[in-house]
Amino acid sequence: MNREEILINNFYAVQNSLSAVCQKSGREPKEITLLAVTKYAQDQDVLTLLQKGLIKHIGESRVQQALARWTSPVFASFNTVKHFIGHLQKNKAAKAAQLFDFVDSLDDLHTAQALSKAVPSGKTLRVLVQVKLTDKETQSGLPLDQARRLVQTLKELPGLKVCGYMAIAPQGAPKEQLHQLFRTLKQAFDADFPAGKERYLSLGMSEDFEIAVEEGSSLPRIGSKLFAEHLEGL
Repeated sequence: MNREEILINNFYAVQNSLSAVCQKSGREPKEITLLAVTKYAQDQDVLTLLQKGLIKHIGESRVQQALARWTSPVFASFNTVKHFIGHLQKNKAAKAAQLFDFVDSLDDLHTAQALSKAVPSGKTLRVLVQVKLTDKETQSGLPLDQARRLVQTLKELPGLKVCGYMAIAPQGAPKEQLHQLFRTLKQAFDADFPAGKERYLSLGMSEDFEIAVEEGSSLPRIGSKLFAEHLEGL
């Protein structure tokens, strides 16, 4: 099996998993937007999935690297929705506001203000506030109560549209804990972002996206399962 076939099979394995968990939890697959985490992927692998029309929403975590990739002629020719999913430094906010359609990892008012000032005229930059689900000091994000207060403040900033939450689960956490953490955040999300408006709950990565979708995630971030070097079977 060649590389292209492996990538296509990986994609459909993820899609089948998403369909299965939707059926299990009574959700519609159309409620879920797959965010392909391309930050560590080889250019040719990303191009393969783009050329096949399999991915549209892409996630990057380094501004300079993303600029180099997505402003190059071969990548710029594709109609993608670009999400910044890493920790955004204030001094990179201006470039991020130019390139990205979403910043999914906002956890600081000063950075939000810098983004607001740099958003090009006529553009609306969608932002998600990152909630911290672990006590690790190295983990970005805000405790849920602070995140909820930041959401209210961001609504006043021009050029930005705050439309959800993002969170990264504690690595190696048991399933029961993941269910509880995701469920708690989903409750806050529903309260702060009423149904009927544009909204996104970005929970779950390759290791835990099925639990996240079961608990209400609408924007799971999948990288390693899409771009694995070997065939990802179910």
